[in-house]
Amino acid sequence: MRDDESAAPPARRTPPLSSRRATRIGLIAIALWSTLALCTAATGRVPPFQLTALTFAIGGLVGVIAALRGPGLGVLRQRPAAWLHGVGGLFGYHFMYFTALKLAPPAEAGLIAYLWPLLIVLLSALLPGAGLKRAHVLGALLGLAGTGVLLMGKGGFSGFEARFLPGYLAALSCAFIWAIYSVAATRFADVPTQAVAGFCLATALLAALCHLAWEETVWPADTVQWAAVAALGIGPVGIAFYAWDIGMKRGDVGLLGVASYAAPVLSTLLLVAAGFAAARWPLLVACALIVGGAWIATRTGRQYANR
Repeated sequence: MRDDESAAPPARRTPPLSSRRATRIGLIAIALWSTLALCTAATGRVPPFQLTALTFAIGGLVGVIAALRGPGLGVLRQRPAAWLHGVGGLFGYHFMYFTALKLAPPAEAGLIAYLWPLLIVLLSALLPGAGLKRAHVLGALLGLAGTGVLLMGKGGFSGFEARFLPGYLAALSCAFIWAIYSVAATRFADVPTQAVAGFCLATALLAALCHLAWEETVWPADTVQWAAVAALGIGPVGIAFYAWDIGMKRGDVGLLGVASYAAPVLSTLLLVAAGFAAARWPLLVACALIVGGAWIATRTGRQYANR
């Protein structure tokens, strides 16, 4: 044996990611999504699909840089099913969400679309060894109630009308798309999280095509608006999706589903702090319901996360 070989330090293995740590990483995504409304409000009049194309392109580049510093771009070579899952989830959700907002009032469409955390909790029962946790379901229902109070308290909630049925169905579709994408991520646990970069870039391309077909181009007007676009791409549309992928594949899926209801409340609090919205009593009620639901779910979630 050569001297240099005998002197070489033993290779260090990266310890496997625990469920508790993966769940915490998933919570980062929820925290970042809470800044979505604030950052979007700061982007000016950039139309939805154009903004989606810009931010997902930035989010994809974030993942490409991470891949170049790690496993390399070879992680983008994934089987067709993985691409269908990734692009179908990311682009499908946003396409149906924007469609819902065009065909139905925003408050009603938003409430239906935000059924996805509850759907995640319910679908997580299908995962191997998971089972349906009563505390998670109760926590998710309280979260849904809190979100409903929050959206209705913002005004403009006039009740559900039959003429807006296509928009309601689009909102329900986007809720199912995101829930299925999230829970099905466990079936693609072998796909590295860096591969999400490719899904983001594909989503950016599809969104750009939709923009060219249906929207008029409006670029950010100044440095502040461009900074808001960059912040969206790096945070809520970039790092958040990578963190969510880790949380869904290795964390407590049910608990993360319940915790997702914190995003609209945190988002409203940020808008109030920034002066874009006024503090109203529904915000306090929503906070109480969502925090209570999260506390109930956490009591069960702790036992799962320690495994």
